[in-house]
Amino acid sequence: MKTSRIFLAGTIAIAASLAACSSKENGKGIDTANLDTSVSPKDDFYEYACGGWMKANPLKPEYSRFGTFDVLGETTREQVRELVDTLAATEHEKGTNAQKVADLFNLGMDSLRLNNEGAAPLQADLARIAGATRDSLVDIMTSIPGVDVFFGTGVEADLANADMNTMYWSQSGLGLGDRDYYTDNTENAAKIREAYKTYLTTLAKLIGYDDAAAARLTKNVMDIETALAQKQMTRTQLRNIEAQYNPTAVADLVAKYPQIDLKRYFANQGLDVDTVIVGQPDYYGFVAKTLSNTNEQALRDYLTASYVSNAAPFLSDDFINANFALQQVMSGVEEQQPRWKRALSIPNGFLGEALGELYVEKYFPASSKEKMLALVGNLQEALGQHIDNLTWMSDTTKARAKEKLAAFTVKIGYPDTWRDYSKLDIDPELPYWTNVQKAINFNQDYNNSDYGKPVDRARWHMSPQTVNAYYNPTTNEICFPAGILQAPFFDPEADDAVNYGAIGVVIGHEMTHGFDDQGRQFDKDGNFSNWWTDEDAEAFNALAEKLAAQFDAIEVLPGTFANGHLTLGENIADQGGLRVSRTAYLNSLNGKEGPVIDGMTPDQRFYLGYANVWAANIRDAEILSRTQNDPHSLGRWRVNATLRNIEPFFEAFEIQEGDPMFRPEEERVIIW
Repeated sequence: MKTSRIFLAGTIAIAASLAACSSKENGKGIDTANLDTSVSPKDDFYEYACGGWMKANPLKPEYSRFGTFDVLGETTREQVRELVDTLAATEHEKGTNAQKVADLFNLGMDSLRLNNEGAAPLQADLARIAGATRDSLVDIMTSIPGVDVFFGTGVEADLANADMNTMYWSQSGLGLGDRDYYTDNTENAAKIREAYKTYLTTLAKLIGYDDAAAARLTKNVMDIETALAQKQMTRTQLRNIEAQYNPTAVADLVAKYPQIDLKRYFANQGLDVDTVIVGQPDYYGFVAKTLSNTNEQALRDYLTASYVSNAAPFLSDDFINANFALQQVMSGVEEQQPRWKRALSIPNGFLGEALGELYVEKYFPASSKEKMLALVGNLQEALGQHIDNLTWMSDTTKARAKEKLAAFTVKIGYPDTWRDYSKLDIDPELPYWTNVQKAINFNQDYNNSDYGKPVDRARWHMSPQTVNAYYNPTTNEICFPAGILQAPFFDPEADDAVNYGAIGVVIGHEMTHGFDDQGRQFDKDGNFSNWWTDEDAEAFNALAEKLAAQFDAIEVLPGTFANGHLTLGENIADQGGLRVSRTAYLNSLNGKEGPVIDGMTPDQRFYLGYANVWAANIRDAEILSRTQNDPHSLGRWRVNATLRNIEPFFEAFEIQEGDPMFRPEEERVIIW
């Protein structure tokens, strides 16, 4: 079984730059070593701003992409590693969080034991799957963690009643994750499909299948998953919230799709669910037909492949290496991360707040939270000014937008109440994978326990040590975990222009998510509700389509173009963050002129500070993967494409008509 989240929170990226803003007027400005002054900012601002950093930081084999905010990610990981190493070196009382973290980490580090066990930890579950019948598939799906096939369910706030939790039903079940890998006719997609076939065959042999049985499993899995992929919504279609909100009685779904038997599916999990929100209505009829018409051996092969693939990272080196070989083809990464990084990610994920409590005690001073609250307040005020000054929005909608902005909940650092992990049992006598399954079940039960209950608006959706930030529309909240409130992105020696260009833009970015193409459809209380006049909604959509077209025209690699609709929300948020943060910076000067530092004006340092956030090197395979799957634009285009809409940027670097970075005024898009 798999928890499926419709969670719509906008994030800055995999990681984010965020911290308290310096109040120094004469601090240091931009690190000129980051620049490539052989390139004119008028020709390619990204190369000018980031080229020096990129040359000084060539990709290491373990990375498919590495940028300046990954530096912070590595710093945070080392901090968490120090905490876990200390715990792992000593014995702890059974049942304590320290025991669970330490044992889970040590299990992942014990390569000798894992290699000796081989496929043994899988055998009991594999035997159950091998004996499955068409009628018992639902029982297998709900009782064996790691079997993620056909669809997923999960509890989330009801989009029409954000104060209450309800159940969602969503498409799932693809081993490659994204449908386009199965349906695209590109050379890259074909290469990935071949690598996936090799992976499936290898896994089958590792669990004891002979050549013929392994070939059969591979063919059956590819046939089923390709057919499912052709019926699933694309990632761009999944951004249509209204199309995915279809409340339906479970009794009606059972009558319509008896082959799936949702009533039994939920009863097996101890749930009495009367209504579910159906995410992709056209998909489940095909799932029902697949369950009816596919021979049982093929269905068993599909379940087996899903189960073994999900278990592979927690088994012997043979399984781990097979999994990595597939990742190499998909992302271009050359070398596997060291074992300690992989082992650390498991307690850091499953016991995130247990580690987070230790993390904030050591690394997050109270002063950071106070400074962040003040800075967020500055950005809220600036966004309010931008709303007031919009020329395309009526006063009626402006007033409602200001109400929503004023209602933002701001979460900084860590939750007020820590999560209880007492019901999670980690037993070092059992295999690593078995304990991971326990953790999967624990999280599934935790999510299911919210069904039919009021939404806990104090709950966090990221651990404190996470290097990221988010906006959640159903709670109308912005959240900035402690992990990103540190160097190198916040430099207490840097001047305000640089910090507003980096930190301030991130805060403005998350705020703007409340008003992007998805966030704007939720009211101040978090309900999916139309609070816009028809004319204003039409004006917004026209601007959004124009912005999407700008990014659609970007050729990220020869013959491959960006997806302006998939990335629309993040592109709107980037632009809003830039404009709003600059206004907040100007407000902070109280009419005075900011200092010139190293020959650079405040505006120049502001935009360079922003660009430096996205300095990165990336492999071509990762560019293709992110262009297909990531709702964030690539860093190069978050800089060059977004800035080409902003007049003060042109003025800062004297960019004029005829320069490659220039965009004529009539072609620019300004939304917020």
